[in-house]
Amino acid sequence: MVSVPFVKLQKNKAYFKRYQVKYRRRREGKTDYYARKRLVTQAKNKYNSPKYRLVVRFTNTDIICQIVYAKIQGDVVLAAAYSHELPRYGVKVGLTNWSAAYATGLLVARRVLTKLGLADKYEGFPEIDGSAQEVEAIEDGPRPFKAFLDVGLKRTTTGSKVFAAMKGASDGGVFVPHSETRFPGYDAESKELDADTLRDYIFGGHVAEYMRSLKEEDEERYNSQFSRFIKAGVAADDLEDMYAAAHKAIRADPSFKPTEKKVDAKPRRLQTPLNAKQRKDRVRQKIEAFKRAQAQQ
Repeated sequence: MVSVPFVKLQKNKAYFKRYQVKYRRRREGKTDYYARKRLVTQAKNKYNSPKYRLVVRFTNTDIICQIVYAKIQGDVVLAAAYSHELPRYGVKVGLTNWSAAYATGLLVARRVLTKLGLADKYEGFPEIDGSAQEVEAIEDGPRPFKAFLDVGLKRTTTGSKVFAAMKGASDGGVFVPHSETRFPGYDAESKELDADTLRDYIFGGHVAEYMRSLKEEDEERYNSQFSRFIKAGVAADDLEDMYAAAHKAIRADPSFKPTEKKVDAKPRRLQTPLNAKQRKDRVRQKIEAFKRAQAQQ
């Protein structure tokens, strides 16, 4: 007879009695509660002052930037901007690239400052030179509107588009605490930021360079990959002027304008279901109509 060694049962009754399920949004893989706790928690000596977050999220076809603060009932959105609003400002194509993320961040910043009456006091940095700058408080006036970057589950790698939206919001006049270490053009060895590289990204220079190189190497692939650019009549040389004009237009009028909803001329009316008596009568009428047709033949 072979002796079986003793194996301790790990998940026993005590384990299951003490087991506590995680929050629903953690189970769904949607919320990083370790980060959220630190972004939401406000110092007690600030009483009921909201702690604002610059929330940046990406979908396959859109970029979402929101100014959000937390309440016990749930998060409250103070202002929001989407990259699908950019065609109104002249950016018709490339609504998910680095430059579009910058423009969306700029739009949400100007929109929230206009809403709070701070747009004239804090204009941000209209002259874009690619340098890393933060908004400073003016001497005889209110302090700048402060928001912390909320990246969600996005990886914070150097050159990520979340930092494009942050840079746009910062240049738009919102005080977002940050450093230059995650912007494109930052060299980790020399610990210096190449301002020209960052400026190229803001004005779509990296896209224009790729468009030119792809057109020379493989024109068929260029026609396929940039078909929307070609259809809109946007060439590589037009990108910088297009984004510069969009930045000016955003500063001139950042207000939200709802799109016109298409309403049908005749509203659809759902047919009310028949009761049992009506259904039987309908069947009887069909049978009588069939018999009459047979008799006429």
